[in-house]
Amino acid sequence: MADIVAGFALPDQDQELIAELREGSERAFASLVSLYERPIYNFVYRLVDDPADAPDVTQEVFLKVYRSIGEFRAESSLKTWIYRIAVNEALNLRRWFWRHRRGEVSLDARPEGSPAVADLLADPEETQYERVLRNEQIEAVQKALAQVKESFRTAVVMRDIQGLSYEEIAEILEISLGTVKSRILRGREELRRKLAVRMVDRSVEGLRPATVE
Repeated sequence: MADIVAGFALPDQDQELIAELREGSERAFASLVSLYERPIYNFVYRLVDDPADAPDVTQEVFLKVYRSIGEFRAESSLKTWIYRIAVNEALNLRRWFWRHRRGEVSLDARPEGSPAVADLLADPEETQYERVLRNEQIEAVQKALAQVKESFRTAVVMRDIQGLSYEEIAEILEISLGTVKSRILRGREELRRKLAVRMVDRSVEGLRPATVE
């Protein structure tokens, strides 16, 4: 980890934003939310057990950033620091969930007015058929991803969905680059297996004769 942060310097825009946040600037906080709210929401959405919790977790992330900005020591970029808070908040919720809300959850449920994953990825030029097909594919990946081991899922989402670099993921999770690459490879393989099982199950389901009442 020391090699990653050696010689690290914050970009000028980060330094200015941090300075204004520490002064309690509402404009700076609005800029921060504008920059990171959507990617953090998309990230959290894929980490929590119930996507309906994603808006609340996202809000808590930014509240924590605002309250803790004075403790930020610039040992990583502002971006990776925010993602680290998001990881911690999502995992804290998962731990709470397994202690207090065990049971079946809906992967499609979400508060009224909050966007679904399909809505966030929608292409306005696609046909109705393409939209239905894409939604089915997204649903299949989302459900398979939810079954992947937590540490692997987090790394895969960061790399393949959020587009973070290996170095950024290492900073956020506070692990070595080798461990990052290992988790991503193993997570991708586990996701591939889960998707393959789901495809087989759906094929078998389609071959079953319809019941006659």
